[in-house]
Amino acid sequence: MATLIIVAILLIDQAIKIWVKTSMTLHESIRVTDWFYITFIENMGMAFGMQLGSKIVLSLFRVVAIGVLGYYIWQQVKRNARTGYIVCLSLVLAGAAGNLIDCMFYGMMFNESSPYYLSYLVDFGTGYAPFLMGKVVDMFYFPLIETEWPTWMPFVGGQHFVFFSPVFNFADASISVSVVLLLLFYREEISKITLKKETNNVEE
Repeated sequence: MATLIIVAILLIDQAIKIWVKTSMTLHESIRVTDWFYITFIENMGMAFGMQLGSKIVLSLFRVVAIGVLGYYIWQQVKRNARTGYIVCLSLVLAGAAGNLIDCMFYGMMFNESSPYYLSYLVDFGTGYAPFLMGKVVDMFYFPLIETEWPTWMPFVGGQHFVFFSPVFNFADASISVSVVLLLLFYREEISKITLKKETNNVEE
């Protein structure tokens, strides 16, 4: 079950990203409704475009974290943990792996994205960036509220305000939704997280 979930999320995530990257120019936006746009951007950092430390360190951290989480999920499956818990963990792993794929391979297989032309596949290894240095493709933009801050407010008075402003992808959504579910319904399991094998306390 965990494997099927991970594969399904990865396929959906990558299909959306490749379609956006090869069908839209950088920063192009397609209006779906007043509060939902498909907006093509790329980022070098973490979920929702955040930047944290160097790109190579972040990518290597993702590789390690995915490996550790994969081992933990395998342990939980062996222990017959609650199905919902395994599903949530699988969603986190799939989301992290989806963004890692961008970092690992997109720089090697695509040309540089631009506001003036569509990106396209190139000979593998001749793209815009080396291994682990590719950019993550984002596209979902939900400006649920757009207004101006009251002029009397300090620091931000009169400035444009958008809620919700981050642009994110399917992998980010997978991680965010599963983390919320974990915190709401599986706090007991989280409090007992361990990577060590259980052993019986048997006196020799």
